Amino acid sequence: MSALPEIKKLRDRMSGAIIGQQTVLDRLLIGLLANGNLLLEGLPGLAKTRAVKSMATHLEADFSRIQFTPDLLPSDITGTEVYYQSDGGGEFRFDPGPLFANVVLADEINRAPAKVQAALLEAMEERQITVAGTTHKLPPLFIVMATQNPIEQEGTYPLPEAQLDRFLMHVQIEYPDADDEVNVIQLVRSEEAAQAAATKKEGADEAGDESTLAQDVVFEARNEIFAIHVSDAVDRYIVDLIDATRFPAKYDEDLGRQIEVGASPRGGLALDRASRAHAWLEGRDHVTPDDIRAIAHDCLRHRVKLSYEANAAGASADDVIAALVKQVAVA
Repeated sequence: MSALPEIKKLRDRMSGAIIGQQTVLDRLLIGLLANGNLLLEGLPGLAKTRAVKSMATHLEADFSRIQFTPDLLPSDITGTEVYYQSDGGGEFRFDPGPLFANVVLADEINRAPAKVQAALLEAMEERQITVAGTTHKLPPLFIVMATQNPIEQEGTYPLPEAQLDRFLMHVQIEYPDADDEVNVIQLVRSEEAAQAAATKKEGADEAGDESTLAQDVVFEARNEIFAIHVSDAVDRYIVDLIDATRFPAKYDEDLGRQIEVGASPRGGLALDRASRAHAWLEGRDHVTPDDIRAIAHDCLRHRVKLSYEANAAGASADDVIAALVKQVAVA
């Protein structure tokens, strides 16, 4: 029996708490199913934190939220060796930090200094951390969802390219439309009323009687995604797209002047993993070029470095990627 119906139930439950951001919810699920880390970027108040918490709430998983600040230390997130004294002597024991959870929300990641960002790098890539010379494995289900504010300038530490490349996708969150914003106001109002009613009820249980999604369902879904068929033509299309970011002048002279550095091999791996998850969510057993195009911007926008000329002209990474997608044909 396929795990798809259970994953769709999870998406429906998340949609009940997040309005007007269906694409963001789909990207969160793709990150979960593809076993990849996500970077969410958007202005304050666009439900970045709420979206991640909504997914964690409906999962049978430990959730940890880390508020990144300039004074944060690596040991604050990884944990540290603590000396415990007893009657018979004493010993050092490892006290795990908030990274030892299934879903880790790294809130405002660009506000933390380089040492803390580097501490995340081993966890994101190797799924382990090393403290005092000892390596500690992270849980089998482990995903980092990092958020950042694009308009922050003072007191921030922009993520270096090597760190950005560790994220499967870079998801941009936009303003909701007017109708969705009306629904947001009504949803929050109803939540506040329900919370007020619950506090009046003596001994009331915490809100929410829906069962959470077991971790085994996620692992079963991943196994099904591993079996998704990818043709040689689609593999070649992925490689051609990555190649176009590195040598754009072969396709268009203007694009050649706009891109300074193209995507790394991780970009192709990200397109492969995310497109298979996208196809599976659509109920198909094979990947099509449309799956690649659907997630191309999210997988590549943080892996393409624009030239000074492109920045001066006001071009964005999304503009350049859209132009490349139009230029690259399916073999």
